[in-house]
Amino acid sequence: MKRRLLILNLCLALCGCGDSDKKQAWGTLERDRIVLKATASEIITAQPIREGTSVKQGELLVQLDDTQAKASLARAEAALASAKALQSKLHNGARSEDIAATRAQLDQAEAQWQQAETTLKRITTLTRQKLAGQADYDSAKTLRDSAQAEVKRTKQNLLLLTNGTRAEDLQQAAAQVAEAEANVAIEKHKLQQLSIVATRNGFLDRLPKYVGERTTLNDPLALLLAGTAPYARVYILETERVKLRIGQTLNVHVDGYKKTFAGKLRWISHDPAFTPYYGLSSQDRALLMYLAEIDLPDTAVEVPSGLPAQVDLDVDVDSAQ
Repeated sequence: MKRRLLILNLCLALCGCGDSDKKQAWGTLERDRIVLKATASEIITAQPIREGTSVKQGELLVQLDDTQAKASLARAEAALASAKALQSKLHNGARSEDIAATRAQLDQAEAQWQQAETTLKRITTLTRQKLAGQADYDSAKTLRDSAQAEVKRTKQNLLLLTNGTRAEDLQQAAAQVAEAEANVAIEKHKLQQLSIVATRNGFLDRLPKYVGERTTLNDPLALLLAGTAPYARVYILETERVKLRIGQTLNVHVDGYKKTFAGKLRWISHDPAFTPYYGLSSQDRALLMYLAEIDLPDTAVEVPSGLPAQVDLDVDVDSAQ
C-alpha cells in the first residue's frame, strides 16, 4: 500500500508539472503470487528445487512424509479386495462340492426319518398289545419328529445353495464395492496432496520452511511467481482512461533496461482507486486514478518483478476505437 501511495503521489506530481510532450503512467512490474500451503501436519522430507529457479507446472517443490498416507491407502485397497471377493462369491453361487455334501446330508436325514417312522409303528403296535409302555411310545414318537424336522432343515439348506443369491444381496455387495473404491480414491488423493507441486509455470520465489521441519495444516510451504514474463501494474489518470481499450499495445519502459517493451493492456479498473467521482468537481475528477495491468511480451521473461515501470499513453481516441 505504501508503494502504491508513493506511485500515486509521483503520478500526481508529474501531472502537475505543466505541459508534457509525453503522457505516461507509472507503476511497477508484478507477477501473480501463488501461495502453496500444507495439506497435512507432516514433516518435510525433500525440497528438490532451489529458490529463484524457473519451474514448470507439475514439478515437485516440497515433499511431506507420506508413511501414514501409504498405510491408509494399503488398508483401503485391502478392504476393496475383500468387498470384490465377497461380490464374486455371491455372483458365482455355491460350489458343486457344497451342494453334493448337503444332498448327502439330506439322504442321511431321510434314512434316519424312515427308520424312526418304522420304530414308531412297531412301538405303537406293542403298546396296543400291552407289550410296551407309554414311555416307550413317547420316546419313539419324539425320535420320529426330530428326524422329520432334520429332513426339513436339510432340504432348506439345499434350496439355499441351489436357488442362487438374492438380488438384494447382490445389490448390497455392489454398494460395498463402490464404497471401498471411493475410499481408495480418497486415500490416493490424500497421498498425492503430500507432494506439493507447481500449479503453474513460473519462478520459485520462496521456501518458508526447511527439510526436517514439521508443518501444520495450511502452513505456507512454497511461494510461486506465476507466468513467464511480468506485467506492469500502473495507475491511469482519468483524462487518459477514455482513450484505452483492452488489447491495445502500449510501450513499457523499465528502469535499467534501454529496450522498450511492447505490452498489451489486459485489464483496467472500471472504478477509481480512491475518492469516488461523484464526490469531486469536474476539475478534481481529472486527478482520479484507475488501476491497469499491461502484459509484457515473452522476451521479458528475465526481467525481475518489483522494478519501476512507465507506460506511454499517447493514444488517439479515434485509433483506440
